[in-house]
Amino acid sequence: MIARGRFVLKSAARLSARHGSPLMSQARFIATPSMQLLMPIKTIDVPTMGDSITEGTIVDMPVAPGDYVQPDDVVVILETDKVSVDVRAPEGGALVEIFGEIDDVVEVGSNLFRLDTDADAPEVEEAAPIKEEDTLTPMSGAETPAEPTPAPPPPKTPPTPADAAYTAPPKAPKVAPPQPETPAFMGQRTERRTKMSRMRQRIATRLKDAQNTAAMLTTFQECDMGALMEMRKKHQDAFTAKHGIKLGFMSAFVQAATAALQEVPVVNAYIDDETKEVVYREYCDISVAVASPNGLVVPVLRNTENMSFADVEHNIAMYAEKAKEGTLGLDDMAGGTFTISNGGVFGSLMGTPIINPPQSAVLGMHATKMRATVNEKGEVVARPMMYLALTYDHRLIDGREGVTFLRSIAEKISDPTKMLLEV
Repeated sequence: MIARGRFVLKSAARLSARHGSPLMSQARFIATPSMQLLMPIKTIDVPTMGDSITEGTIVDMPVAPGDYVQPDDVVVILETDKVSVDVRAPEGGALVEIFGEIDDVVEVGSNLFRLDTDADAPEVEEAAPIKEEDTLTPMSGAETPAEPTPAPPPPKTPPTPADAAYTAPPKAPKVAPPQPETPAFMGQRTERRTKMSRMRQRIATRLKDAQNTAAMLTTFQECDMGALMEMRKKHQDAFTAKHGIKLGFMSAFVQAATAALQEVPVVNAYIDDETKEVVYREYCDISVAVASPNGLVVPVLRNTENMSFADVEHNIAMYAEKAKEGTLGLDDMAGGTFTISNGGVFGSLMGTPIINPPQSAVLGMHATKMRATVNEKGEVVARPMMYLALTYDHRLIDGREGVTFLRSIAEKISDPTKMLLEV
């Protein structure tokens, strides 16, 4: 009986689409509850987007109710305070309904949209050939209508003697009030407003919370990049041939920071404000700031104490690609004990990075510039130098510990053999 009912519904829908009115062609998408029992309607819920995420905002709906979607087509795009999530169709079918509009907030586990998985895919209709009699033929000259003859002008009335004797005095020209001149360089003074995304709002809130909570202090240190640049140039081809990826500078800074975190463990700790305890972590999870179309994101390199240079480079490349495609998941960014931010790729010479709570410190890398320095022999030479900045929570980390930590990183970068020898 159910199978027969499905057949009747499908047949009626096809018949109404071909021969009925526009309203009748949409009849199968406006089904009563009793009809829905016979229709294979599948309801898709808002997916789980992480342990701490309970809701998301609908920011885009690439398809509309009534459209046919293929398996894995994006139906709704949700934005959370951390990532954007594409909700895809699990199988092909006609989109029956979307439970929401743009900018609506939906909760995890609630109904998001419905699919009629038994609907037929639309047939691609071929364009009908143009018939010869349907073409337009220009009119011949004989058939062109003649233009109407203009009417003659009315006769002029001769002036009377009284009119000829009187001549009106000339009127004084009207003087326009002076207008202020607009400078030539002034263009259109327009303004444009756009709504802040949930991710941008969350970033703004967290940065302000960090500023209001932590006693942030920044210290700077010069770092000679010459030895690292020479090592990279010397071994680049062999490294790429063996590991299938190029050797960059970030892997060296991750290794140097990991070693420094183990030497000064308080930088890897954090304050539990609820219990008023200091939590020391025996592992190193380093967050690496990566630019994405929706803003700055910080995926986490986990257990960097067990990573090699090649491991770091492969993971950074993977996260950079996912950030570019917008496929970073919440698991990729959860946690982190320390952050490295590289503003040097944008040309930054010096800056004060902001802590990413609940972390207690962040390292800022900047642009490498040739600067005059004095070597051990007292000679003035030009060397590739970088300013390093360490912002730390002064509630937990004393100045001596912060400076010691930053100097350790600078020394390891200036002489990379120290990382290999663990000195």
